[in-house]
Amino acid sequence: MTPRPLVIAANRLPVMRTTDGWETSPGGLVRALLPMVTETGGVWMGWTGVPDDLEGKFEVDGVAMHSISLSEREIEEYYEGFSNDTIWPLYHDAIRDSGYHASHWQTYSEVNQRFADALAAAAPPDAMIWIHDYHLQLVPAMLRSQRNDVRIGYFNHIPFPPPELFARLPWRTEIIEGLLGADLVGFQRDRGARNFAGLAEQLTGAQIEIDHPLGRDGSPGLVHHAQGITAVGAFPISIDVGEIETLSAGRTTRQQYNAIRNRLGEPEVILLGVDRLDYTKGIGNRLSAFGALLDEGRLDGSRHILVQVATPTREGVDHYREERHEIERLVGEINGRHARLGFPVIHYLYRSLPLEELVPLYRAGDVMLVTPFRDGMNLVAKEYVATRLDDDGVLVLSEFTGAADEMTEAVLVNPHDEEALKSAILTAVEMNRHERRNRMRSLRAKITSHDVAEWARRFLNILEQPENPKAQEISGTGLTP
Repeated sequence: MTPRPLVIAANRLPVMRTTDGWETSPGGLVRALLPMVTETGGVWMGWTGVPDDLEGKFEVDGVAMHSISLSEREIEEYYEGFSNDTIWPLYHDAIRDSGYHASHWQTYSEVNQRFADALAAAAPPDAMIWIHDYHLQLVPAMLRSQRNDVRIGYFNHIPFPPPELFARLPWRTEIIEGLLGADLVGFQRDRGARNFAGLAEQLTGAQIEIDHPLGRDGSPGLVHHAQGITAVGAFPISIDVGEIETLSAGRTTRQQYNAIRNRLGEPEVILLGVDRLDYTKGIGNRLSAFGALLDEGRLDGSRHILVQVATPTREGVDHYREERHEIERLVGEINGRHARLGFPVIHYLYRSLPLEELVPLYRAGDVMLVTPFRDGMNLVAKEYVATRLDDDGVLVLSEFTGAADEMTEAVLVNPHDEEALKSAILTAVEMNRHERRNRMRSLRAKITSHDVAEWARRFLNILEQPENPKAQEISGTGLTP
């Protein structure tokens, strides 16, 4: 790893305040990056999640933290407003209409400037600064105007839209110029990188150099613009495979998943969905397809059941409340038609589950349904595969996830097409053991060869190169205009 200090900037800090002090947030990304921050003498910058919390520096388990304070108005306008009412739906295929409010944009710009100013003041000389996600798209250029000694990377965890959708954004040029302040901009998928490079050319007059691929899967090369050169590439994120495999192999997990199957009545096939309760996840279409198969007699409620975990999110936003009500209506309706006394056909959990509880559930599931309308990556698909130590089980995966680029042995499906979704579910349920094991064995080989630590190292190693990404010997194809 680089000897340069590593500074991470994200909307949220990787810690949560509890009655006993600070606790590290769960997730493979946090576990992969925190040691790098500590070892290089860096810092992690973000919001604590509490309105009007104090701004400043503190330490948790030897990791330097720097909190950015957000007022209730800023949370409403920067976070719930511009980030999640404007950017989120637009970047997810405009599944819901975005709100375009000048006041939200102004607050978004002000908060981004606060992050940039804090980074400029806190980053050690010659640091590598890695900015994460759509909340902070203006920070790279704002920071670059204050610090020329640092290397700036940006990674977009969600999809990046095609030009015809991005063009709806009144502040489209400002966003592209903000991202071009980075030395390296990374996306989950090659198409996201291509979308960004094309928009840079269209909106700023930048020139794209296409013969020097970057990124694990042969993403674009260099974007030459008025402020300098920005490398652009696809860096599909992964998971902490070792941790999930260790949990999956444990005695406690084996006991728990056996107990789960027993409590569910030992059905022949358990179908499983695990999602944030978000309108991009396609939960309603999935439930409707399952219900239709029961109605048509092609699935049998005494042999085939569905467990759907829906993690609460953004409960104060109208779109999310409406989505929850629709999901709960569908669950009740389908159970009303097909449940037996004491045996529902859909078991619905509206709650967050820690990884220690999710892994036994993954192990109990025979068919994993991952069918969002659009997703940057979708790590649930990879987590499920990592738990299949016996190389059994079937993954049904939306074509519109970043994971579909890598996990081609899954049963790929268009989740907008109910007949296709029904067919994919039946294919998974009826697949013979030999085919299931061959597909799963290939899927497991792919995720074990590329975990989240390797993803972070690859991004940072390329970022570290001083304006010489051409020297990276990474195979793949270049960007086509």
